[in-house]
Amino acid sequence: MRRVPLIVGLALVASLSGGAQTGVLVSGEWQTFSGTFTATGRRDTVPREDGGVAAVARLTGSLTITAGTGLRRGFHVEAIGFEDGQGPGLGRAVWTDERGDRIYSRIAGAPTEAGRRSAATITGGTGQYARIEGDYTFSWQYVLPGEQGVVQARAVAFSGRYRKESPR
Repeated sequence: MRRVPLIVGLALVASLSGGAQTGVLVSGEWQTFSGTFTATGRRDTVPREDGGVAAVARLTGSLTITAGTGLRRGFHVEAIGFEDGQGPGLGRAVWTDERGDRIYSRIAGAPTEAGRRSAATITGGTGQYARIEGDYTFSWQYVLPGEQGVVQARAVAFSGRYRKESPR
């Protein structure tokens, strides 16, 4: 008879902890999150008239959500950006979870270099992320150039907030 309360208690704990992993969004409520992003990709440059460079970068990698509720814990990220050293860089990113649901964002920030900070606006999503909005910021911990334009990068202090708009 003692096994029944233990089994029920374990099932309750499993269902509660599983809810955080499944990524259930609640309409209208702001939620916070934080994580880390690790990527590899390519950065191509052309010279500018003043001796600097303009660059286009395409990165793919993994975003791991380390704190917060409502989002899946892992996303595959694709990002593309342009920077010319004359103002903030501009880019776009899409996060895709294991179900294929996506979160889209627009990024603006300093050049893709270690210690630089960027900010992004979440512009929408698909599936369970339909009608999502929000923003996030991150800092590049490192950006390591390799041969033929290949780069490896890691973003830290990755944090933000989001909410799902109520259906109209």
